[in-house]
Amino acid sequence: MTKTSQARTAALAIVVTALTLASGCSDTASSEDNASTIVRSTTNIAGAGVVGNDRDTVGLCPAPAPLDPTGIDGDTRPVGHSEGITDVPADPMRVVVLDAASLDATCALGVWERVVGAAPLDPDFRGDGDQELYLGTGITQIPSVGAVGSPDIDAIAGLSPDLIIGADTLGPDMYEALGDIAPTVFTSTDQGWKGAFLQSAAALGRGGTAFDELARFTADAEQVGRDVNAQQTQASVVRFLPDSFSTDAPSTFASSVLAEIGVQRPTTQVDATATGSAEDVAAAEGDIVYVRFDGDAGEDYGTSVMTGEAWKDLGSAKDGRIFVVNDTVWSGSGLVAARTILADVTNSLNAYVS
Repeated sequence: MTKTSQARTAALAIVVTALTLASGCSDTASSEDNASTIVRSTTNIAGAGVVGNDRDTVGLCPAPAPLDPTGIDGDTRPVGHSEGITDVPADPMRVVVLDAASLDATCALGVWERVVGAAPLDPDFRGDGDQELYLGTGITQIPSVGAVGSPDIDAIAGLSPDLIIGADTLGPDMYEALGDIAPTVFTSTDQGWKGAFLQSAAALGRGGTAFDELARFTADAEQVGRDVNAQQTQASVVRFLPDSFSTDAPSTFASSVLAEIGVQRPTTQVDATATGSAEDVAAAEGDIVYVRFDGDAGEDYGTSVMTGEAWKDLGSAKDGRIFVVNDTVWSGSGLVAARTILADVTNSLNAYVS
């Protein structure tokens, strides 16, 4: 991590420890804000509270899930994926993962310590070349094999993996090159984050656990929705780029998690992505606004917009209902990231900042 990133992360962590979040709303339609039950923080960033940067990642990845007993033929099992069917080790021990979703899956299934190499985030994509910090510090020690989207074939070969997992966006030529090193599975991006998780889990020999964990996630998301009365709130989701901002379309990862919780979206964000600028911020409005930044440049631009008069005139800004969330998580994919969003929503949907 760069010194700039370390300083920014530390600053956000300090901010969030001062942010006390409110209790959930009543399930009755007639419920009103009760000043005695809503604690308003005096600490913020450009008028926004910070959510989630104080989360404890110690012990986040569980013990290894049990190995699936079915489908094993000798020392291998067949796994279907975007490029066909591949025989992979029944219980892989030296895994290389080439995208954020696959790395998330190794944590969710408790086998991250078997990962001998991983592709960190491309700095041009999310502004941080480190591994996914939301998965814990241990995962940051995994050796890099090149950025997401451009893996280093020689580095991967030097690790002698017995399984490689990536996404189909790498393309057939890369699949062939990786397949010459070790059995390779490419997850299908058109199957959504849950489909990708199941494919990664099957390759890791833990498909049964993955099905169970997704069912548990769905139940937990529905419970969170009831607890925070999610259907009564329209949440705007905004990502600041270096010179503009965009809202999340329904097809994005974060939007799909919010939908499972039952959180509503503003009409401008129901069908597609909307864009805006410092002078035109109407697309960002919602009962609550979740903001994230595309790296340092996105944070600089976002801060300039959020301290401008047009942004300050938003009803959500006046009400203290704007919160900064982790870009890696909300722009990511995977079960651990999805559960992290559940926690963020639980701790913020009915909160206020002043």
